[in-house]
Amino acid sequence: MTTALLCDEDMAHFHATGWLLLRDLIEVPLSEVQAEVGRLGAASPDVAWIDHYEMTDAGRRLARTEDFTPFSELLRSILREGPLVQVASELLGEPALLYKEKINYKLAGGAGFAPHQDKPAYPFVDQVLSVMVAIDDATIANGCLEVVDGFHGDVLAQDDRGCIDAGVVENLTWTPVEMGAGDCLFFHALAPHRSGPNTSDRDRRALFPTYNGASEGDLRDAYYAAKREIFAASEPEEGRVRLSLIGDFQGRPA
Repeated sequence: MTTALLCDEDMAHFHATGWLLLRDLIEVPLSEVQAEVGRLGAASPDVAWIDHYEMTDAGRRLARTEDFTPFSELLRSILREGPLVQVASELLGEPALLYKEKINYKLAGGAGFAPHQDKPAYPFVDQVLSVMVAIDDATIANGCLEVVDGFHGDVLAQDDRGCIDAGVVENLTWTPVEMGAGDCLFFHALAPHRSGPNTSDRDRRALFPTYNGASEGDLRDAYYAAKREIFAASEPEEGRVRLSLIGDFQGRPA
């Protein structure tokens, strides 16, 4: 029998607040993970995975990479087995399967994300868990995640972009979660969150795997097939960059 990684206090905190911050969970040396994320980010534009770009004051910059685990043995092993998956399984209450994966680069000058919940952007699945693995230190200055405690029970009122309605946002209490490189933040797919722009002169990259329970099936291929089809069939709103199936990203078109 596998020994549980979470104690009763961890589980109670997650169920009460909708999020849980853990340290020392990634078994691979951080330098190797950083190097692999750097390799993906430095690849030529003609890649098999999905890259998204934004325009910053420093020019066109990479904003997000996703659908990359088939092309990275190291990141595939981290996201599909080991402690990260075990904690996700304990929080979901059943074995966790990788639903999707992305790297948000938020390079120096990169934009932030409007207040939103993840679940409206995730088709085919009911119970979903998001994870942020800090590749670099995440601080208030470079746009760390901000969360709201205890509002992960329902989908909140949305605006026309699928983000949380402004009237709701102003009545929520937002808490910045600063993270050291290698820290892992687990959050419920209905937990409200947002992040500001990177106003520092240092890049702030983060790995975001998302998991669903095995009882709902392996949905990763279906998710990416649907996303590619939707993106190919429609144009993004003028003046905005489309990274997701909702309009949470606040970057400028490249």
